[in-house]
Amino acid sequence: MQYPHARRTDFSETLHGTQVPDPYRWMEDIDSPETTAWVQAQNELTQRYLATIPQREAIKARMTELWNYEKFSAPYRKGGRIFYSHNDGLQNQSVLFWQETLASEPKILLDPNTLSADGTVALSAVEISSDGRRMAYSLSESGSDWVEWHVRDVDSGEDLPDVIRWSKFSGASWTKDSAGFFYAAYDEPRTEEAFKQANLNQKLYYHQLGTPQSADRLVYKNDDEPKWGFWGEVSDDGKYLIVSIRQGTMRQFNITLINLEDPSAPPIELMTGFKAIYGYVGNLGDTYYFFTDDSAPMNRVIAVDINNPAEDNWQTAVPQQAETLNNVSLVHGKFLATYLQDAKSILRVFDTQGKLVDEPAVPGMGTITGFGGSPDDTDVFFHYASFATPGTIYRYDVITQEVELFRAPQLNFNPEDYITKQVFYPSKDGTLIPMFISHRKDLAISPDTPLHLYAYGGFNIPRVPEFSVPYLTWMEMGGIFAVANLRGGGEYGKAWHEAGMKHNKQNVFDDFIAAAEYLIAEGYTSSPKLSISGRSNGGLLVGACITQRPDLFGAALGIVGVMDMLRFTKFTIGWAWVSDYGSPDDPAEFRTLLAYSPYHNVKQGTTYPPTMIITADHDDRVFPAHSFKFGAQMQWAQAGDNPILMRIESKAGHGAGKPVAKIIDDFSDQWAFLVRHLGMQ
Repeated sequence: MQYPHARRTDFSETLHGTQVPDPYRWMEDIDSPETTAWVQAQNELTQRYLATIPQREAIKARMTELWNYEKFSAPYRKGGRIFYSHNDGLQNQSVLFWQETLASEPKILLDPNTLSADGTVALSAVEISSDGRRMAYSLSESGSDWVEWHVRDVDSGEDLPDVIRWSKFSGASWTKDSAGFFYAAYDEPRTEEAFKQANLNQKLYYHQLGTPQSADRLVYKNDDEPKWGFWGEVSDDGKYLIVSIRQGTMRQFNITLINLEDPSAPPIELMTGFKAIYGYVGNLGDTYYFFTDDSAPMNRVIAVDINNPAEDNWQTAVPQQAETLNNVSLVHGKFLATYLQDAKSILRVFDTQGKLVDEPAVPGMGTITGFGGSPDDTDVFFHYASFATPGTIYRYDVITQEVELFRAPQLNFNPEDYITKQVFYPSKDGTLIPMFISHRKDLAISPDTPLHLYAYGGFNIPRVPEFSVPYLTWMEMGGIFAVANLRGGGEYGKAWHEAGMKHNKQNVFDDFIAAAEYLIAEGYTSSPKLSISGRSNGGLLVGACITQRPDLFGAALGIVGVMDMLRFTKFTIGWAWVSDYGSPDDPAEFRTLLAYSPYHNVKQGTTYPPTMIITADHDDRVFPAHSFKFGAQMQWAQAGDNPILMRIESKAGHGAGKPVAKIIDDFSDQWAFLVRHLGMQ
């Protein structure tokens, strides 16, 4: 295959006494004429190649057909009103609705599909005021992390003149009187650096309705700590602003309370020293409840009397369990706690004294989310999904403890035709790793069965059962879909996360390689029929594994991956990942990073599996030069005929808010590539 020419330089630099080549450093100027021409040529090559795969259009047609069903989010109440999102099937973006009661006619509050012709303007966050009459909402263009906040009157559906710009990694939290809200933002970047420069010096502001952003009151900042980030949340009773302070993606926080009724009162520094996770759950009077892993690696809920906030006075409200506490809500004097039991959801209900009062049955081996509500609500809604069951909405009555089906989608396939089982396999060091394996019930499994293995393994984020039309399409085509729950994720609490971070990161790659070896040894597939993929940190996983074990896989998809582990700190929010990866500025951590950095471990003359590297030309989460440089290096090094292709999306970012049409195109290309290289019919 004749790849587009990529100028290879002899540029290198000495880092901690080690000479490190970086022949494609010039690609970090992503808007230069040279880089732009290379990107265009790569896309033209990839599209020509994919056009030769006859199954591509049939895959797209069936995926589109399967995608065309109604989808609902779990409703929640604010100010007595009910809010939820709905997609009629193939809308690029879901539409936000509201109702006065469950029996009243739904009304459209915001339809993002009207904001752009191609669906690339997405609704990224919504916060309804306490009285249910105002909505602060943020919009993202082309998948960017940058958002713009607007305010809409719920009754009229009209926007107020308020606009907030240059906000990122922020929600909005209304004051109890609904007169304004708190949000976080950065200083306006230089125009040419908006999608590249490091995001530092975040600040917390208060916006009063009817005033310009320039008049917004600065609430919290720390010029001495440019890497600190802030999240402001008004307490349930409106008396305090709970300021959560973070350092990048570290899972430890400081908590400061600011008195909103008495501006002269000194802030209460509730949690200091960045010792543990602390997340505000709610409050009943002066007792404030927090989710934490402090003295509880599987997480618990603590009660803090803000009149006596010293740590010695903290009480356990919900004690640590054997399973991982994943989320908790305070509704009508009860804690609704969702746990992960071997990466599958279970639900437990506790009173404020920590007594278990209910354990409602979960519909199956899947994931439950939602439970949004206020302390005075008497019911909540939750969303259930599994690998073969699309999102189904249930209602839980906190008083009667009854669970009832609220909304179920009408489908053009039968979930009962599919099966999921969970296995536990040994990793290189003997640690047992869970893995979900899903396929059609009638599938005849053998070493000739195509299998797609997916994983993430980082940042304390668990991989849980989820419904995905592309995954269903893959299984319908006769493939097995497997998800491995690698170390580094959040499946088993703090210790599981730490076993896959910094100097332990190789454990993650070993876990993934061991998953592939297990699937082959057990006769589910064979190397020529085994494909792998991962996104973001999972893209790093794919890059590391194909450079460490190129012989093991039949094909690979590396999606928006972190591929240059020596320069990830230089761009956008990359510096924040030091908490999980370690720092290339630290000599010991540098050696660990260099040992697995995909870009630096590509070896010329190696036969790598057929690989498609996927990114967006202006991804401002994982800077696209990671994929550009890795792709160029792979094309230069590849021996044999296996293609190394680049699929570089335009008007797209890291993935959030991506329109349905683009998602279908993306996955149709991915599956077509795998069909070709796994020898599927």
